[in-house]
Order: sequence, then structure tokens, then C-alpha cells
Amino acid sequence: MRGASLALQAYYHNRGRGVKIDSMDIALSFLGAAQNVTGSRHLLEMDGRKILVDCGLYQERRFQSRNWDPFPIKPSKLDAVLLTHAHLDHCGLLPKLVKEGFNGRIYCTGATAEIAQFILLDSAHIQEEDVAFKRKRHAKQNRVSPFGYQPLYTTEDAQKCEALFAPVAYNTPIEVAKGITAVFHEAGHVFGSSTISVSAQTNGMARTVLFSGDVGRWNNPIIADPDLAGQADYVLVESTYGDRLHDQDADINDRLADVINRAVAAGGNIIIPSFALERSQELLYRLNQLHDAKRIPHLPVFLDSPMAIRITRVMKEHPECFNSNMAEQIRNHGTPLDFPGLMMTETTDHSKAINAVKGSCIVIAGSGMCTGGRIKHHLAHNISNPRSTILFVGYQAVDTLGRILLDGAGQVRILGQEYQVKASIARINGFSAHADRDELMCWLAGLARPPRQVFVIHGEAQTAVKFAQYLTEKTGWSAIAPNYQDRVVLS
Repeated sequence: MRGASLALQAYYHNRGRGVKIDSMDIALSFLGAAQNVTGSRHLLEMDGRKILVDCGLYQERRFQSRNWDPFPIKPSKLDAVLLTHAHLDHCGLLPKLVKEGFNGRIYCTGATAEIAQFILLDSAHIQEEDVAFKRKRHAKQNRVSPFGYQPLYTTEDAQKCEALFAPVAYNTPIEVAKGITAVFHEAGHVFGSSTISVSAQTNGMARTVLFSGDVGRWNNPIIADPDLAGQADYVLVESTYGDRLHDQDADINDRLADVINRAVAAGGNIIIPSFALERSQELLYRLNQLHDAKRIPHLPVFLDSPMAIRITRVMKEHPECFNSNMAEQIRNHGTPLDFPGLMMTETTDHSKAINAVKGSCIVIAGSGMCTGGRIKHHLAHNISNPRSTILFVGYQAVDTLGRILLDGAGQVRILGQEYQVKASIARINGFSAHADRDELMCWLAGLARPPRQVFVIHGEAQTAVKFAQYLTEKTGWSAIAPNYQDRVVLS
């Protein structure tokens, strides 16, 4: 077993290491988001059948080379993909998987299927644009890239995914391969997100593996609360915020109004890197509230993300994903995601024109971790302006440009050029769509009985290990943080 930790080696030994693995055994491989945050991929194997849960893009700089690596299993050998939600770090490698031979079904909720198609097309377009921009820049600098000038995948590759999506309803069992049944439950993380319970029956035995995807938070202003974890023999639980608690006391609207008003008083812009899915919509919701309450001035607000614009439209077609309060508000008063001064900038020319706006404005653009997309151009235009503010409202993984800025870098490289960081850097943690340590424990408390094993994934190495230790101390359950490419036998 490649690169296994001592704890996992011991577990693997207890579950049958040193014994020939029978074809009827159930095996689980950790192919991404193992002691890191992004690149979520987990392979479940049973009696020759192979199911991949999530197929995400690595976004940390030090791990991005893994995006180019061959898949550990031939894509054509996979029976199905189960997709928890449409964030790039969970779905962003699907076009590469299809490009290299996968032709099975991609099971997910209807909302996730629609949104993922936008996100994948946008990702492919950004990669094609980045390659073209890099080629042009290197020609001017008389440089040659050692990695060539081909995108990871193209728009055509992304388009081929569309026919493979198979929408499923929440809480409805579906056979995804012979002897393997999946049930999707509300995760409360982003619109259409799911936790997935996978039950496999073989050799007279049944085993249930619960994949958390990303667990959301309770009392979100837009989407439904997470369903509690149900019965499972094995659990894979995320740990993005597994070593900390969110600030429960500070009012998000208070802090948002304060950041905006300070930047306006200084005569600068407010640049907000934001995920197109859920975070951009919650920002619009809260800005609308602040405008109505006259707590911030009426200034131009640009949603500079064609993907976020499309997702906002898709949300209106899936009322099953709203919480009851939001659904009622939409029925009685229309969408709260629109207000005077809001402008949707879908074209590149309109995006460029924002830089010519006189006076302060708010720009919401992707990507959320500043790893690509239009936000890089807005950062380049504002990062050295001491009057402007860069406001982070989401998690920034290690080695991403967003994290580098949050960690206090005085100089950063954007689009091939070095910039002095003179703008104010602000952060509001309360926007997080991830459960914190106690909220994860609350979700796990829904288990009907203690699981045989908990695997802590989707967190930075120290965070994942720390949460695994905390979980064991509090519950007595066996919990470990597997390494990249670890493989365990579950039966």
C-alpha cells in the first residue's frame, strides 16, 4: 500500500493485509483530497465493479501537476461516477476523464448536473484562454514553457460530459452498478450538493460507505440544512474547518457593511473573489439587504462572472434546493438576488470596461481562490492601489494566490507580472459554506451506531490529522487521515 501512514497500515493489517484479497472484497482508494483540500477523488471497488466518487481538480499550486498525471485506473474501466456537487475541486477533472475513455453515467442531483455543465465549460474556456495568454506572454519575453502550451482539456472535451449526466432525486435509492446502490442526501453546502450513501452487497454481506462531500452549515439564508449522517459502516468526512470554530458572534452584515463603507470612504474599489456557486448568490442576497436598510451607499455592483449569472438563473428552476424561508420569499416577493445598481457582466469587453468606472464600485468575480478567471485581471488593476480593498469571503487553500495574499505577502505574481500589495486585505469567515469542527460533529452524531472506521479527508494535513484525533477522543471511534493513493479493504 503506497505511502500509507502507520495508523492506516495498522488498520489495513487488521482488515486483511497479508491475506490474498478476494475478488468479492470491497476496496477503497484515496485518489485525491487526502491530507490536502482539493482534487477530491475516491474509488470504490467490488467484484470487478468500480465506482468513482467525485473527480475534482487540484487547485493548490504544489499539487496542480497531479491534474496532468494519468488516472490510476483506466477511465474506460469505471462503471459510474457519483458527484457530490459542482465545485471545481469535486467535478473539475470530469472532462479529462471523458477525454481519456470514460463513457459511463455521472450520477448527481438535477441542480448539480445543470450547474456542473456550466462550470466545466467555463473551466475549459479559462484553460484555453490561459494557454493562449501564456503563449503570447512567453513570446514577448523570449521564453519557452517546459510544460508546453496545451490546455488540460478543451471546451469540446467539456461538452462531451453533458450527455453522461444522470440526474437523481434526493433520498431515492438508485442502482449505479450491479450490487451497488447509492442514495443522495442534502448536504447543505451549495445549491444541489449531496452527501452520498453507497451500499454494496457481495458474498452474502452488505457494507455501507458514506461520503460526506462537503458538509454545509445550518441556518443558511438560501439553501436547506444538511441531512444528518445516517447508518453507515464506513464514513469519509471532510475536515476543511475541522480544527476550528466559525465566529458565531459577529454579524456578517455588520462586517460586510463596515468593509464596504471603509473602502468607499477611502475612494477605492471592493474586489471580492467569489465562487460562482452559492457564495456569489449569498453575497447578492446580503448586499440587497444592506441596500434596503440604507447601511451602504448605492454604488455600482458588478457580478463579473458569466458562470455565476447562469447559476443564479438555474437556481430559480430548482425550488427543492431552497430552504422554506427563501422559497416563500421568492413566491411572495420575487428574487432577493437583484437590486438597483447590480450589473451582470457576461462579455469580456464589459468586464474590461469596469476598470474605467469612476468612483468606488464592488466587483464580484471568480475564481474564488484566485487561481484563474476574471478575478486575476481585477486584482492586477487594484492590488497596488492603497485605496482599494480585496475582500475574501471563502476558504483559501494553501499555495493558492488567495491564501498567499491572506498570509500577508508584500509582493505577488499575477498574470506573469510582479505587483506590490498595497491594497487592504480583508476577510469575513462567517460566509463559509463548510461546517466547522462542532458542526461536523453534529452531522456525525446522526449515525445510528458507531461506524467501523472513519476516514478524515478534504482538509490540510495538520487539520485532517487533528480532527481525526479529536473525533476519536470525543467518541471512541477509530478515525484516521489517509494519505494520497492509500488503499484499504473494507470487508
